[in-house]
Amino acid sequence: MNPTGYPQGHALLIGVANYQNISSLPAAILNDVNDVASTLSSPKYCAYTSANVVTLLDANATRAAVLKGLEELAARAGADDTACVFFSGHGAVVGSPGNEDSVLVTVDSDLADIENTSISSGELATALAQIKAKRLLVFIDACHAGGAAVSKSLTDGKGHEFKSGYTQNTFAKLAVGSGRALMASCRADEVSAVFIGARNSVFTTALLAGLRGGADKGASGFIKVFDLFNYVSEEVPKLIPDDQHPIFKADNLEVNFAVALSQGGKKSPYSPESTPTAQEGDPWSVLENILVELYPFGPRDQEVWSRAGGDLSRLQFHSTGQAAWHAALRVLKQGGGGRRINFGSLLKAAKEDFSHHPQLAMLQAP
Repeated sequence: MNPTGYPQGHALLIGVANYQNISSLPAAILNDVNDVASTLSSPKYCAYTSANVVTLLDANATRAAVLKGLEELAARAGADDTACVFFSGHGAVVGSPGNEDSVLVTVDSDLADIENTSISSGELATALAQIKAKRLLVFIDACHAGGAAVSKSLTDGKGHEFKSGYTQNTFAKLAVGSGRALMASCRADEVSAVFIGARNSVFTTALLAGLRGGADKGASGFIKVFDLFNYVSEEVPKLIPDDQHPIFKADNLEVNFAVALSQGGKKSPYSPESTPTAQEGDPWSVLENILVELYPFGPRDQEVWSRAGGDLSRLQFHSTGQAAWHAALRVLKQGGGGRRINFGSLLKAAKEDFSHHPQLAMLQAP
């Protein structure tokens, strides 16, 4: 990993405001995608490699192009990478009462043939399942209401009409899988607000502030998934009290994984704390806590154990990253884990990956 960036971060960002056959949405939707893309790729903020951040806007966000974009994301994001999918646009509820589902409405969707011209929740879930990254976060900002014009339906002026938005069942379906989570702009019975004249939707305004450092209140140098949602869920009601509540879905998520760097990996100016003091206590315990945070899937995460000179075959398998680290460091402390690995080499490998991490910087081998 490049210590000055977050090259394991990959993103596909989709935004549709000007539909071919359906009522348009505020221009803020396109700003949302562009601003999230620039924040993710900025070395001052999330530090993704620019080539890893792909956007599909309006005419480029056809059904075929979105599915191809998801396929390409799956091809380039490896198991140890982090992947983000962001969609801002229309969603439509289809099916009969009691058996409702939702579809992602692309720029070329046609309400007269909605099921064949949109992307069903099943298709989208299948495409997401092809992404090998152990850390996947899906953002959906849909069911928009611009200014005072609140509409809960999609129409094409030809007599076709569908309820706007996504069902809770759809959100749950898209979050299935280990290390997968979904963050949506509002509850199924709410609208995602866009204030008149605002550059961004309310949800994305809060999301951008979180990605730019607001969610890193502990000054860890990372934006983490639980911290990001906590921040967004607290900020959105401040902007539009009682009317919009973001939701979070995760099927099998045990760790607060890193989504991106915070402030380019530096100490966050949002934190009120002064320069951190040296860690006290047993260096082994301190290192274990840090490694669980930075490499949540254990010694195999980002091949840190092997890069530090260790032999993974000397370690036993454990169901969680925390248990794996605890066992691995116990073996290492007893002189095992490989001929060329020791506390110092493991610490050095972690410092090379996360050079701006304040606790790592001060930790010394015993």
